[in-house]
Amino acid sequence: MHQTSATNSAQKVCRILRVLSTPTPLRLVDLCAGADLNKATTLRLLDTLIVEGFVQRDPVSKRYQLGDEALVLGVAMQGRDHLRDRARPALVRLAALSGDTLLLSTRHGLESVCVDREFGSFPIRANYLDLGSRRPLGAGAGSLALLASLPDDEVDTVLNLLAPVFKKRYPRITRELLKREIALARERGYAVLLDVVVDQMGGIGVPILGSDGKPVGAISIAALTQRISSRLSLLAPALLKAGTELSSQYAQRKTA
Repeated sequence: MHQTSATNSAQKVCRILRVLSTPTPLRLVDLCAGADLNKATTLRLLDTLIVEGFVQRDPVSKRYQLGDEALVLGVAMQGRDHLRDRARPALVRLAALSGDTLLLSTRHGLESVCVDREFGSFPIRANYLDLGSRRPLGAGAGSLALLASLPDDEVDTVLNLLAPVFKKRYPRITRELLKREIALARERGYAVLLDVVVDQMGGIGVPILGSDGKPVGAISIAALTQRISSRLSLLAPALLKAGTELSSQYAQRKTA
């Protein structure tokens, strides 16, 4: 787990850019809170990032978002062996099978980040997670699948650090609930979370494991709670198969 320093300017810049990696332009107060920096420091670093083209500020709304230079960095990543490219066929296939919303998430510190999404044909969509959306580990089925795949000592550390976040933003998520759901996820091979993050919505997720057995990502289906709970016999095997195949690809890449 990455450690942050109050005196490291590079880390402060990284924290600002990380907070800005969301589809929604942010207010200065949101940036300060998300990056855990005071207003003066945040403004000073933002001024430099704007000059360098990594951040832009809307003159009307006064909100900040990533600039064109950040886009160039993303373009430079294309063509690499990225999980998103490997998982895309599975997302499309599972969206067609289930009719619901498929999400691909990766872990970044204490958070899971939505890096890809595919809508199915069912008219009620789980469109509350955009590309780049971040959630604390455990808040969502895919995020829970990532958390459940970590060693016990790391799980405990994550839960301790995230306790204030859950209390403030997700009051239904308690340590006891997550410990119970983690145990069930490990037993079944997939995580289920219903009516906890969003009312009448739920999800089922499976981890994608690297060659070292650690989670590199998770695939999840988000849908109405009733559609998840009534079709577990259909959804769970399909997700488990996709997760196993993608995990196997990583193992083969390691030994190639």
